[in-house]
Amino acid sequence: MDYVEIEKKWNQKWEKDNLYKFDTNNLDKKFYLLEMFSYPSALSLHLGHWWNFGISDSFGRFKRMKGYNVFQPMGFDSFGLPAENYAIKTGIHPVESTHKNIAAMEAQLRNIGGTFNWENELSTCEPEYYHWTQWLFLKLFEKGLAYQKEAPVNWCPSCNTVIANEQVNEGICERCGSEVIKKNMKQWFFKITDYAEKLLNGLDKLDWPEKTKLLQKNWIGKSVGAEVDFMTEKGQKLTVFTSRVDTLYGVTWLVIAPEHKLVDELVTDECKESVKQYILESAKKDDILRTSTITEKTGVFTGSYAINPLNNKKVPIFVADYVLASYATGIVMGVAAHDTRDYDFAKKYNIDIVRVINAKDGSEPELPFTEYGVLTNSDEFDGMTSEDAKKAIIEKLEKLGAGRGKVNYKIRDWSVARQRYWGCPIPVIHCPHCGTVGVPEQDLPVRLPHITDWKPEGEGPLGKVSEYMNVKCPKCGQDARRDADTLDTFVCSSFYQLRYPDCHNDKEIFSKEYINKMLPVDAYVGGVEHATSHLLYSRFITKFLNDMGYLDIDEPFQRLIHQGMILGSDGKKMSKRNGGKTADEYISEFGSDALRLHMMFSLKYIDGGPWNDDGIKHMKAFMERIERIVTKVVAQEDVNSDKYESEEKELDYVLNYTIKEMTAGFEDFSFNTAVARLMELVNAIYKYDSLDNKNTVFEKKVAKDILRLIAPATPHFAEEMWEVIGEEYSIHNQSYPVSDESKLVKNTVEIVVQVNSKIVSRLDIDTSWDNVKIIEEAKKEEKVSALIEGKTVVKEIVVPNRLVNLIVK
Repeated sequence: MDYVEIEKKWNQKWEKDNLYKFDTNNLDKKFYLLEMFSYPSALSLHLGHWWNFGISDSFGRFKRMKGYNVFQPMGFDSFGLPAENYAIKTGIHPVESTHKNIAAMEAQLRNIGGTFNWENELSTCEPEYYHWTQWLFLKLFEKGLAYQKEAPVNWCPSCNTVIANEQVNEGICERCGSEVIKKNMKQWFFKITDYAEKLLNGLDKLDWPEKTKLLQKNWIGKSVGAEVDFMTEKGQKLTVFTSRVDTLYGVTWLVIAPEHKLVDELVTDECKESVKQYILESAKKDDILRTSTITEKTGVFTGSYAINPLNNKKVPIFVADYVLASYATGIVMGVAAHDTRDYDFAKKYNIDIVRVINAKDGSEPELPFTEYGVLTNSDEFDGMTSEDAKKAIIEKLEKLGAGRGKVNYKIRDWSVARQRYWGCPIPVIHCPHCGTVGVPEQDLPVRLPHITDWKPEGEGPLGKVSEYMNVKCPKCGQDARRDADTLDTFVCSSFYQLRYPDCHNDKEIFSKEYINKMLPVDAYVGGVEHATSHLLYSRFITKFLNDMGYLDIDEPFQRLIHQGMILGSDGKKMSKRNGGKTADEYISEFGSDALRLHMMFSLKYIDGGPWNDDGIKHMKAFMERIERIVTKVVAQEDVNSDKYESEEKELDYVLNYTIKEMTAGFEDFSFNTAVARLMELVNAIYKYDSLDNKNTVFEKKVAKDILRLIAPATPHFAEEMWEVIGEEYSIHNQSYPVSDESKLVKNTVEIVVQVNSKIVSRLDIDTSWDNVKIIEEAKKEEKVSALIEGKTVVKEIVVPNRLVNLIVK
């Protein structure tokens, strides 16, 4: 069989027949399957794309054969840094390079033979799409959830733009690998912090990996505690947030973030130079590195002191980069006796260490003692438990006007502006008279102009385009200017799952009635690397639209499946150097079905692992083996249709066990075990076919079931075989086989036969036999009868369903 040619044949026919077209009038059994948006930042699909799209397509095919009306759209996350960086690399304008890449990738995705609903294709760089990106921005702006402020941001000097916290990995830009620095800029933010509690509470009802839910919980970082006001010797108020207000009497210093606006006011003349140098070094570190528990904590003295409001003790104020200005108040208290980080810091800088918490039994554990206990050295609070003292101390602070109870979240507002060309224009106008004004909805979309000088230079390239920038204010009619920045690509992908089903709607972002029937996404497939970025942002936008009344649902993705990463042969990230051939090369040699089947069998989908292409030829051979047996079996005459003896029962058992295990394997994305069970079934039918006396009607049923079982994994091969054996088109309209549980109850069992406790033979017995019958049949075994002939059996031992042991003399 020429697998490459049959794939072309069936791809053309399926597309011509609209075989996989989604039925919008049959939503009772809809199944919305979605793979994470692909960046069109290359001219061809690499093996990672195949790993994601090809195998999840097999899952979609399986659900379709299970009777679901599967909606599996496809599109491209075509704005943003990946596409623009590719354009810079190739020297081709991003409009041209992006559309060229989309065309190439779309052709290759079609060749996968996927059930993708191309009639719902999206591309975020098209005005028909970013019209609604801008509409969404305006809705957030109207509600005060999109705002501008001067703030320290992550600046990538290579990309020449701001990047979000989630796009920085240990101080390095995830896009280009350059060192990221901190820089104060006026930026657009989305106020995701207003949704912190809702984002936390919603996680419990989701069918997501626990690790991913934990990543989001930690990123949101809810902390219940108190704000405490310390006064400096000069009368300045420094408010700290703490979750351990029970340790307030043990405070021996304060720490302020290097980028905090009050630093300059606190630094004395003698300390100015050392603080300045420290701040410059801190700016080179990203927030994750600064707050990591394994990073050595450093700081520098400001020269100033503050007064503890409870005991009036004077404590020094340090600048240290383990504190972030963007979290809570940007100032924390140092309690060396009861915090490991603080203990190390105090030892390093020779700061006093004061114990204020003992163990609950009153003993004095070794410091640092970080658990809750009983207060000591804390005036009237001595003897109280930590839990009771927290409440009492907050009450006292409130009476003194020096503190209050407070809940804080580690999550910061989402920085969404980018100083790049290739992105969605921000739909606002800056008027010297009216301030910042949203573009009227009837004027959307604000189209991205085609310019020749588009490369990044540290400021938005659009700012140099006078015919774009210079406009009239929609409120007062006076001269005004557009915003020169564009939106982060994560804004574009935050709502695409909502737009896909109703993507041709030019009147509204989507029909509420229709989308409420289509959402949430039933199964969402993509990488764990997006846990605290895209997945969090999409949840935020969905909850916002729910609050606005546009949606009844408040979560976008009900079930989430992470695929592991395919690595190079050396265990490192896949590249041309260590990954062997491209996907196209494998397909031209073996066909896409063999590649897909090899991926399903060779690696566990949720784990991934090093790529090894040795097995592709074995998958091709396996398909040829199926072709031979199915062709042979189906060509036989129908004989012995009433025969259902031990041989038929055994094959029926293997068939139904395979159906059960493959069904479970597909549902769990454990495709490797599903394919392994299919291989066992193929071995079983070969064994059965070698018999002289067999039920060919039953054997034909098994052969056809093998094709139905393999159809989601090898769609072209199964379709071709279905036609070859004369069945009605299409196999993909067939129902997936259902396991008959009654066939999984074995009436026979294999036992061991021993003579003088040594294994001699094995025997299949009927589970209804009594011990007398079992021993009788065991003695008839050729090897057994030879050993006991002429001897006396002095003892007969039967262990039910396990063994017979004959003791002879």
